[in-house]
Amino acid sequence: MVLLKALDGCYGDGPDAIAVDGVTLSREQLLGAAGVVAARIVGAPALAVLARPSVETVIATVGGLLAGVPVVPVPPDAGPKEREHILRDSGAPLLAVAAADRDVEAYGARVLTVDPAERGDAPAEPADGAAFVLYTSGTTGAPKGVVLGRSAVAAGLDALAEAWAWTPEDTLVHGLPLFHVHGLILGVLGPLRTGGRLVHTGRPTPQAYAEAGGSLYFGVPTVWSRVAGDEPSAKALAGARLLVSGSAPLPVTVFERLRALSGHAPVERYGMTETLITLSTRADGERRPGSVGLPLAGVRTRLVAEDGGPVPYDGETLGELQVRGPMLSDGYLGRPDADAESRTADGWFRTGDVAVIGPDGFHRIVGRASVDLIKSGGFRIGAGEVEAALRDHPAVADAAVVGAPDPDLGQVVVAYVIPDGPVTGEQLTAFVAERLSVHKRPRRVVLVEDLPRNAMGKVLKAKLG
Repeated sequence: MVLLKALDGCYGDGPDAIAVDGVTLSREQLLGAAGVVAARIVGAPALAVLARPSVETVIATVGGLLAGVPVVPVPPDAGPKEREHILRDSGAPLLAVAAADRDVEAYGARVLTVDPAERGDAPAEPADGAAFVLYTSGTTGAPKGVVLGRSAVAAGLDALAEAWAWTPEDTLVHGLPLFHVHGLILGVLGPLRTGGRLVHTGRPTPQAYAEAGGSLYFGVPTVWSRVAGDEPSAKALAGARLLVSGSAPLPVTVFERLRALSGHAPVERYGMTETLITLSTRADGERRPGSVGLPLAGVRTRLVAEDGGPVPYDGETLGELQVRGPMLSDGYLGRPDADAESRTADGWFRTGDVAVIGPDGFHRIVGRASVDLIKSGGFRIGAGEVEAALRDHPAVADAAVVGAPDPDLGQVVVAYVIPDGPVTGEQLTAFVAERLSVHKRPRRVVLVEDLPRNAMGKVLKAKLG
């Protein structure tokens, strides 16, 4: 399955088809520089890439795909232990870097310096095989390598192009990390498959987004919160076609402020490293705050109760979300045990996320079953519902809810809240109790200055407490 359709000469080739942090490349220049990388790595079992937001990262990624060598993005801020684990576990003998990083510790791999000025003949892109090995966040142990095949990536991007009406006329703007699905596969390979331009802003600041002049914008909730808080920047996005939010739930207050200032109700979508994107609201459909919409083309979903039985699609009953579709990964690298745990006997992928599905098929993600499903006094409480209620309070900037052990109730609801004005825990508890069932109210509220997050803006709940 050819992934890089926009590099085959059938699309226009402006001098700034790819722009990353102010450095521009035409498609011809990108193909030539990537051809040099491909020639140097052909036959390698994998190519690790120190994935800074740079044209060198894009060149190395394209070079790996052209050579048929699986690309292993390495977070640039990974600590020594994490970087060593990724390099050794993936078996990558080469680490591609920009010239400024040529002295980086590569833990036995050979450092390959990428030069954007070099030019070489690009080989024909292979039709099948693994495209990427992406490492999970490692919140429950050492990161696992997720093997994504070329056909899965192509199916995922094509399904998004259909849902979002993504065409060669679009200019995609984002400033997301290039070592995750969101920033790299959607945010770089998307334009290289659809034929549109890419503007990566280096850092995802409101001002950079406002000045980029794009038609399609990607962001995580932290980015959109900052844009929504900068009125001139948010209003400057009025000329865009679509704003897309993902990687974590978008607070309803941010959704509504973006709509008020820019005129655009954001599209929200859901996916995982192991599945790519499987759910989304559509460019031509309804966009509800807090909802990730409907299954993409080719995707099937179901909700499963703790006893393995079906869950009614009533918009209220919680269940574990399971998915099937052509964009699912090939599994975990060298981890048959993890593969067995993540798949059901009849072939569904266990996402580990708790969700509800309405009678009209719209999906709402409540959170991770491991940390966001709270069992208190015989009730099953979704942390995401309580978090959404807290965020509706005018003196709350953000909130994270967890379950804490309790000898009487099993667990109690504990809320960590970033205040945006004078407020007390008692007031917030009463506020939630007025809007949700009384048993869902926080039994304890902790006011904090910030919440621990990963690079994509997800709250690291294991660090709360």
